[in-house]
Amino acid sequence: MLSQIQELQNSAIKEISACTQADQILEIEKKYLGKTGQLAQILKNIKNLDNEAKKTIGQNANLAKNEITQALYARKQELENLELQERLASEKIDVTLPSKDLSVGTINPLTKMIAQAEKIFLSLGFAIEDGPHIEAELYNFDSLNFKKHHPARDIQDTFFIDKPEHEDYGKLVLRTHTSPVQVRAMLKHGAPIKIINPGRVYRNEDQDATHEHTFYQIEGLMIDKNAGIGHLRGVLEEFLSQLFEKQITTRFRPGYFPFTEPSLELDMSCVFCDQKGCKVCKHTGFIELLGCGMVHPNVLRSSNVDPEEYQGFAFGMGLDRILMLKYGFQSVCDIRANDQRLLKQL
Repeated sequence: MLSQIQELQNSAIKEISACTQADQILEIEKKYLGKTGQLAQILKNIKNLDNEAKKTIGQNANLAKNEITQALYARKQELENLELQERLASEKIDVTLPSKDLSVGTINPLTKMIAQAEKIFLSLGFAIEDGPHIEAELYNFDSLNFKKHHPARDIQDTFFIDKPEHEDYGKLVLRTHTSPVQVRAMLKHGAPIKIINPGRVYRNEDQDATHEHTFYQIEGLMIDKNAGIGHLRGVLEEFLSQLFEKQITTRFRPGYFPFTEPSLELDMSCVFCDQKGCKVCKHTGFIELLGCGMVHPNVLRSSNVDPEEYQGFAFGMGLDRILMLKYGFQSVCDIRANDQRLLKQL
């Protein structure tokens, strides 16, 4: 009977090793260890043996059962692991594959231009000031030496807010320039002062390739005891040279602005032809760019600055126009179109 048990164990181990599928394990378990299995059939005759033989046969039968059980469990684990690996291999995702291209937006070139201009002026020692977009006539016109009859106050040029006129401050308007920020800054900080004030301004103009009712300006102001036109030219030439990444020369022409005296128009050397003459500069070598001049004494007085002690210069330019020059835009509408095909080229 001992030899039968050993032969049964060897046969079971051999069959278990030959299994190729996990569900075959259950069949082998029933065949050898089930209630009607081969081991149970051998042990049916154990009742006819003496006590010593029963003990020996019982011990060997339990050992055989344990060996077969362990072999069944081990082979089942092996087969299940193999099946899992095969399934994972068929279902795996290659995470190293490149993803689909995503449409990513870009910063508008006008925003880039403002940030670049601010960075340059900060390096030149200017501070940045901001102010309200809805402004009082007092700051937008009166304090800047605009007389009551000045055309800029006409409803055809200015957006007036439909509110009652204030006795001291006048009517409310959408600011037509960022110059009111300069007045507010002088009233707040006094002199000396050295600031720029970039921002959005509004004028009631018909839209065309170079005009829009809403656009951006950057203005500058420097007030000190000895600030002069030489300083003004030096600041603007350095700013334009850094902005256009090439050496820029300038020239002044007489102009007129209520808030400066003398008033000047500044032309910059043509960045397209290097002053050789082209259709952009109308073959003059210079491009008309901005207005500037020495701050009018009346503006200083309105801002509580003594014109007998202090003087200074101011300048203002349209950022939209400079952007058109730098990147070759044909219309201000292109700047605000947010067409990614265009913006990705910049």
